[in-house]
Amino acid sequence: MITDMGTILRKAKAEGYGVAAPNVWNGVTVKSVFEAAEELKAPVIFDCAGIHSLEETIDTVNYYKHKFPTVSGAINLDHGGDFEEIMTAIRCGCTSVMVDRSTLPFEENVKEVAEIVKIAHAVGVSVEAELGHVGQGFEYEQTRDSGLTRKDEAAEFVKQTGVDCLAVSVGTSHGTYKGTPKLEFELLAELHQMLEIPLVLHGGSGTGDDNLRKAVQTGIQKVNLCTDLSNAGLAQLKEYLGIDYDSMVKDGSLGEFGNQSANMYDLSNAMGEGYKNLLKHYMRLFGGENRA
Repeated sequence: MITDMGTILRKAKAEGYGVAAPNVWNGVTVKSVFEAAEELKAPVIFDCAGIHSLEETIDTVNYYKHKFPTVSGAINLDHGGDFEEIMTAIRCGCTSVMVDRSTLPFEENVKEVAEIVKIAHAVGVSVEAELGHVGQGFEYEQTRDSGLTRKDEAAEFVKQTGVDCLAVSVGTSHGTYKGTPKLEFELLAELHQMLEIPLVLHGGSGTGDDNLRKAVQTGIQKVNLCTDLSNAGLAQLKEYLGIDYDSMVKDGSLGEFGNQSANMYDLSNAMGEGYKNLLKHYMRLFGGENRA
């Protein structure tokens, strides 16, 4: 059953586990997520981003939800951009929207998020926002500290906006880290105690199992995942093709037709298996198995 994200995450907060939020962008990834959630009886958040054919992706989730009626999930707009994109997401069937105004000054962040909350709640859609700013992994050493969530602002932000869950910046970063991830667990624990609403961790990929496990135990209810799952799919693809890519670069004679036995259907399924298997690992790591 597809429902709003607030409902799913409030249950996770009450029972002390985390929900995986994988990015999806096509039929292969969407189906893989449904299969993983069904096999483990785990709740899941389908994170759909504007850069990934938003309307088509949402339609795909809504198609497969009828094939997997026992799966408990939400369709979330990830890093929602301008007003028009957020309204499109709601119109197309998102049950939650993430309004990313994390680079704006506090007052502007509050104003724009509160406007979306009023509209979204009127039609039963939950809202995630971000306070502090989770940057990009390639600039981790330069931007990590400046983007951390300020606990003196957090309670006021939630009060003024009415958001259903809050993405906090506690030392993670999007994409591949340049440097070693170092999480501020003391800050996370204080935010967990201060705020009644669920907390979200962006930049789960590359953060490490120990860090992610501890983050969930300390107070995170939703963990966003993309790069790790994509890389797992690519690794499975390479195994399926049976090609040494380094050799292909050195030996041009292999060319693009170096593997005569591959076909696109099985190729897609191979990528999906790699993506799904790692997602199931994270669902178990976060304690989501048998929680749906």
